[in-house]
Amino acid sequence: MKSALAVPTSAVSRNALVLLAAIAAGAALYWLRGILTPLAMAIFLLIMIDGVKRFIEHRTVLTERWAGIAALIVVILGFLGAIAIIVYGARGFFDQASTDAVALGPRLDQILADVYRLFGQYSPPTASELIARVDLSRYIAMVARQAQGVVVGAIFVMVYLGFLLASQDGFRRKLVNMFPDRPARSEAVDVFQRVRGGVEGYLWVQTVTGAMICAAAWLLMRAVGLQNAEFWTFVIFIVGFIPVLGGAIAGLAPPVFALVQFPAYWPALILLVGLQIILFVVGNMVQPRMQGDNQNIDPVVVLLSLALWGQLWGVVGMFLSTPLAVMAMAILAEFKGSRWMAILLSGDGEPYVEKPAAAPKPRGRVKTPRPPTLPEG
Repeated sequence: MKSALAVPTSAVSRNALVLLAAIAAGAALYWLRGILTPLAMAIFLLIMIDGVKRFIEHRTVLTERWAGIAALIVVILGFLGAIAIIVYGARGFFDQASTDAVALGPRLDQILADVYRLFGQYSPPTASELIARVDLSRYIAMVARQAQGVVVGAIFVMVYLGFLLASQDGFRRKLVNMFPDRPARSEAVDVFQRVRGGVEGYLWVQTVTGAMICAAAWLLMRAVGLQNAEFWTFVIFIVGFIPVLGGAIAGLAPPVFALVQFPAYWPALILLVGLQIILFVVGNMVQPRMQGDNQNIDPVVVLLSLALWGQLWGVVGMFLSTPLAVMAMAILAEFKGSRWMAILLSGDGEPYVEKPAAAPKPRGRVKTPRPPTLPEG
């Protein structure tokens, strides 16, 4: 019989402690999600403000202070505007849907009859029979609670963001006191800049590619004549920040509603094929060219991060799943004991590639040495 592999007790204890710490951290993240999700969104907005500030400062004549004020106004107005569009746009969408409910029943009956006929069934249930089996009051109450949670969460995000902005100067002094040695402090700053660069790179890529997808999708929906094309365009842009699931929603939701709106099936088919082509071209040709080394995340890790943070923090966790994975990879790669985890998270086994230092250029004119003169005779 083969003997068991001997493992040092210290290694077993260390691995057990790490496992217990991971379980405790996951439980704390779940139980404290009401407090941590607004804080995470506030930190996310703070990183956005810093990136917009540096963009304005480098490309305009504004000073650092005024560039920071302009960035703060732009990000806060964008965040509050997105919340307003979600709340009022969804309300207007459901109001219009309720006014069209009279014509909705016969259309759903026709769709059900056609679907059943494809499978050789000629006695389909009616839409009213299917709706009667669903507890609509429970789903309506759930949607109302979600809308209320969005508004309350936005208020807490603004409160957290205000305190984070007020504590920035104190954080710099804390960093100096935490790392009195200049080399250690420089290394800590490099880690922070790497994390910030990864998150900002992800935001930039998703924003630009999302704008491309939305522009093409809006033209397609307007050409077909889909109602609430602007609302669906905004929905496509927002869900674009959710990996995997966002693409499915963007490519399937408008065609499904086109089935209900139009008496024929060809507008829904055009939307389905057109949106899939747009998503494929941008996702497989444009987006990979824009991603840098800081986006080097394994696709399986992206999917697992989406499932994990979605389970812990809900929709907010889905939005933040990829930035959190980028941050985790950048931080774990800086320590020898955890670098193996960063390698597993990366796409090609290199969490980040150190760029070799450029050779110093010689100053002034370089004199070419003359060949030695041979003696005569």
